[in-house]
Amino acid sequence: MKTITIEGQLRSEFGKKATRQVRSEGQVPCVIYGGAETVSFSAPATSFKNLIYTPDFQVAEIKVGGKTYKCVLKDKQFDTVTDELAHIDFLEMVEDKPVAVTLPIRITGQSEGVKAGGKLVVKIKALKVKALPKHLRENIEVNIDKLELNGNIRVEDVVAENIEILNSPRIPIASVVMTRQLRQEEAAEGKKK
Repeated sequence: MKTITIEGQLRSEFGKKATRQVRSEGQVPCVIYGGAETVSFSAPATSFKNLIYTPDFQVAEIKVGGKTYKCVLKDKQFDTVTDELAHIDFLEMVEDKPVAVTLPIRITGQSEGVKAGGKLVVKIKALKVKALPKHLRENIEVNIDKLELNGNIRVEDVVAENIEILNSPRIPIASVVMTRQLRQEEAAEGKKK
């Protein structure tokens, strides 16, 4: 699993004035919760770039006040006017406590429907899951080898060991639809008969 390291400074002052001061220095106020204690800190806005602007699931290793916390990104807020990062919430990963995260889907295999001339349409790119930290992985693989023309793979078809999928089981993940060319060819075949 990909891990990104972030070094920050503990925050001692809180409130609007102190937060505004932190942001004016190019820092982002952050909080870590879910563990033994709640930790408030700030870190340079540039250190979060590879964590926020990526479709990948990553673990953040945050070094603050001489301690290291293994966390997952829980929430981020942007300034409504400048679109700059305004605040980040992290959830500390504790070994025996399940965490709810969003994992990207990785499509594998070659669909029968695509081989027959259909077009693969991916409906969702990530799944909300709940698992213990040791069972988390970079992505969830979905094999589409058996996906036929006009067929669907739904959330209920996904097999992931030690991971509970929180999405509705009937939501389609991917489907193979008939292309216009294939429809025209079938219509022409029907007229010949």
